[in-house]
Amino acid sequence: MRDRCYVYEPDFVDATARAQILTWLGALRPLWEMRYSTKRPPPPGKEQRPLLRPVYWLGNWQFACLGYYEPPKRFRDVAVAAEPFPNVLARLITIVERRVRDEFPPPTVPRRWHLNTCLVNFYGDRIEGGREVDAARVGEHRDFEPGPVASISLGERARFQFVRRGAQRDAPPVRTQWLEDNSLQIFAGPVWKDDLLHRVQRVDDKRALSLPPAIEGFRTRRVNFTFRYVPDEHVVPFGLLPPTAREDVRDYVATLAKHSVFFATALASEGRTARAR
Repeated sequence: MRDRCYVYEPDFVDATARAQILTWLGALRPLWEMRYSTKRPPPPGKEQRPLLRPVYWLGNWQFACLGYYEPPKRFRDVAVAAEPFPNVLARLITIVERRVRDEFPPPTVPRRWHLNTCLVNFYGDRIEGGREVDAARVGEHRDFEPGPVASISLGERARFQFVRRGAQRDAPPVRTQWLEDNSLQIFAGPVWKDDLLHRVQRVDDKRALSLPPAIEGFRTRRVNFTFRYVPDEHVVPFGLLPPTAREDVRDYVATLAKHSVFFATALASEGRTARAR
């Protein structure tokens, strides 16, 4: 029986779309974010640290130091308005949204659901002292954004697993799915999205890939685009963040503004927008 809350399609991205995505990636300048900030220091027992890999966000940016979107615990002033999807991704997501509405059980799709945020994750190796150190993994977690999640992968295949909460380290996963080059994965509902956790257990390194963009001190062998839904009323422009939050992420926004018209405009209008709050 087909699972109506889970889709995997191995050849979703065609050659033309793939080439357009790679060209777009070549001009991108991902960020190496730190987990905490001066205003929001590490909690007792924790240390300041960089994220495991460089990232980029589209639609809205969830800066690590502000905390990730997690309603009802945390949903205000954490999803900062960001650049729109490039045309090639927007076209693919239109197809995904139509498929979700046609095929997924209505109770799993919120009334206003649309994929309006995208985390671009760069999986690969940090270059440390001339050596490559594998950083291509993600620990078990769940996504708190409401509704279905869609994932598009390019590059080396990734071993993606669903696991039970609190399971022993050596307990077998509930499901293992290799996410191949050009593939699409969609999951939703009380089992796959809400009850189970998921993780990227490892990423192959069999093809000696080095995907764009060029990132100092890093070799990318897989790029993943994870699309989710943040209710539009929870997306806030940079200039409308509270002063402390704005101070926390201003340096990141200034770095992004060097290569992004969107963020340059947001930075330039910060004072005017803040006064209007």
